[in-house]
Amino acid sequence: MAKKMLQFVTTDKSMPSKRTADERRQDFDEIYKDFAKDKAEEQASRCSQCGVPFCQVNCPLHNNIPDWLMLTAEDRMQEAYQVSSATNNFPEICGRICPQDRLCEGNCVIEKGFESVTIGAVEKYITETAFENGWVKPVQPAHERSESIGIIGAGPAGLSAAEQLRKKGYQVTVYDRYDRVGGLLIYGIPGFKLEKDIVERRAKLMADGGVTFKLNCEIGTDITFADIKAEHNAVLIATGVYKARDIQVPGVGMDGIVPALDYLTASNRKSLGDTVPDFDSGMLNAAGKDVVVVGGGDTAMDCVRTAIRQEAKSVTCLYRRDKANMPGSQREVQNAEEEGVTFQWLSAPHAFLGDEAVSAVRAQRIHLGQPDATGRQVPEIIENSDYDMPADLVIKALGFDPEDLPTMFDQPELQVTRWGTVAIDWKSMMTQLPGVFAAGDIVRGASLVVWGVRDGRDAADRIDAYIQAELRGEHRAAG
Repeated sequence: MAKKMLQFVTTDKSMPSKRTADERRQDFDEIYKDFAKDKAEEQASRCSQCGVPFCQVNCPLHNNIPDWLMLTAEDRMQEAYQVSSATNNFPEICGRICPQDRLCEGNCVIEKGFESVTIGAVEKYITETAFENGWVKPVQPAHERSESIGIIGAGPAGLSAAEQLRKKGYQVTVYDRYDRVGGLLIYGIPGFKLEKDIVERRAKLMADGGVTFKLNCEIGTDITFADIKAEHNAVLIATGVYKARDIQVPGVGMDGIVPALDYLTASNRKSLGDTVPDFDSGMLNAAGKDVVVVGGGDTAMDCVRTAIRQEAKSVTCLYRRDKANMPGSQREVQNAEEEGVTFQWLSAPHAFLGDEAVSAVRAQRIHLGQPDATGRQVPEIIENSDYDMPADLVIKALGFDPEDLPTMFDQPELQVTRWGTVAIDWKSMMTQLPGVFAAGDIVRGASLVVWGVRDGRDAADRIDAYIQAELRGEHRAAG
């Protein structure tokens, strides 16, 4: 008998239990526990099964959320996983790290007055149940194809494209500069949001399904882009964006001022058991230090919460807007506050003080003025509002820009936009180089993991269409 839905009227919203802040500060384990079966069914039954599911509309993958919530409520878990994984290559990852408060849950129609359905935690529960029961299998194409695809980048966009193309039977090789599969999923996102065995488990599944990974492979050094292009029927550029944005204020070049990704990568490598000289020397280790993180996005939240776990003396987040205007997840801000992070809202660095190494940050107070063309209020400096705060380690979390791929790949004809991202025809997702496609952050700029997954899936479809057309001779005939 089907379980009754629309239980939001009588059942309150509930998240999985969260470890106490004191417990969380001691390690890099995930902070939320898993739902128990009864609790997952209860929370899934709160879904109203509305006619126009805004949760689905506002999910970049357009996941069939109401359907798998209903199936979970009815304890039809294998079917729930089949529906969940039909639109998402990595539901166990998205369930953990997607900013649901800005996407699906934030657009739930029952949110006003009753609070939204707990979507992300149920998504995680579905996939973990599937893994426990052996329902998650490596890709087994119905038939193998001779055509091969080269993918540059083993992050979310590259991996989702690789899996989709393997499903179609293509021979897929993924090239990546790092020594592990996952990109920012491994080295950029801390374990308390995404434990690394979750990513490694998925990488093994893909390898078992026939995807070939060539790691520690720097394009332009270990292999040329031209060689990759010559070896494959099509190439997908999915490198992501890694070039840290900088800030131009006096003293920015002093020791102790580091980019966010360098800091997070060192911490994640240490957690993975690697030897990390810059961490062991103290340069990228917050232990015992007054730490100031500049920025207000999710990367900044990753940095402040990592510093807390490294037993920093103090951790302060310096952000030029107020809390309501932070680009990062409000849930992450709350977690950081619970763990002991101090936020200095409406403040921006004016200078870094010290001799050879930083010893303090001189900040200025900010007033939010009139909205700009995007509708956001413009930060304006308040004159004579300077104040100093001690800092032995300053972490710049100001966002990321694309690297100069035409130069790195020795492909000057590879066109880029005025933002430095790779230019593509958005309908075909192809660059101006025939057979060369691009997807993910390298096209849209630094964005969410879920958008990377969406772009990778779309790119796989466009690549397949291109190769089918090539086989029919359409492109040659057109030329």
